[in-house]
Amino acid sequence: MKVKLQHFLNKTSSLLYPYLILLALCILLMFFFTKEELYFAVNRIHTVFTDVFFTRVTQLGASAGCIIISGIVILINYRKGFLLASSYLLTFIISQTIKHLVQAPRPHLFFAKKLSGIYMVKGVVMLDTNSFPSGHSVSAFTAALVLTYVAKKKWWGPLMLLLAVLVAYSRMYLSEHFLVDVTAGSALGILVTAFWLMWIDQQPFLQTENWNSGIFSRKKK
Repeated sequence: MKVKLQHFLNKTSSLLYPYLILLALCILLMFFFTKEELYFAVNRIHTVFTDVFFTRVTQLGASAGCIIISGIVILINYRKGFLLASSYLLTFIISQTIKHLVQAPRPHLFFAKKLSGIYMVKGVVMLDTNSFPSGHSVSAFTAALVLTYVAKKKWWGPLMLLLAVLVAYSRMYLSEHFLVDVTAGSALGILVTAFWLMWIDQQPFLQTENWNSGIFSRKKK
């Protein structure tokens, strides 16, 4: 187990260590400020550019985005694509189960009597329930960890973390979630994916030559 863990940490430390710092900061913010205070701190900062930017970025954590990203990776390498798609599926099932058990209200319902004082981005469909945890955040951090794990270059870690954080922030920016939702979503994505990768990537079938190739690599041969 120690060997598996050390191998995993060597591959993902460039993402995990800065993530733990961000996680600690988010927990501190939630300790010192209320859910409402944190929500309005984000909601009061809007521009035309960021409205467009975050409506696009948030799609990276949507179901369609997950399918497209998985498809692209599978074309490049079957093993890496399988690791990503299976991680997506596992964390999706767990997060959706928690969502339907908790049934926490989203900002649109939580602030139903204060909507006149809340900025809503035009064109965004506002949902009311199943706020905890943020599914987009779960998917974003799941992908960030998997892609960092399979990448050969260390700089992928900070880049993937940045993209995941932007997706998580977009969920608050678009008034779909609270900080607690995206924080829990990120932690769920990281924790479940970490254990899954350490187990599934040790399976013999993934170490075969066929699994470690892809459609593009086959064409090159």
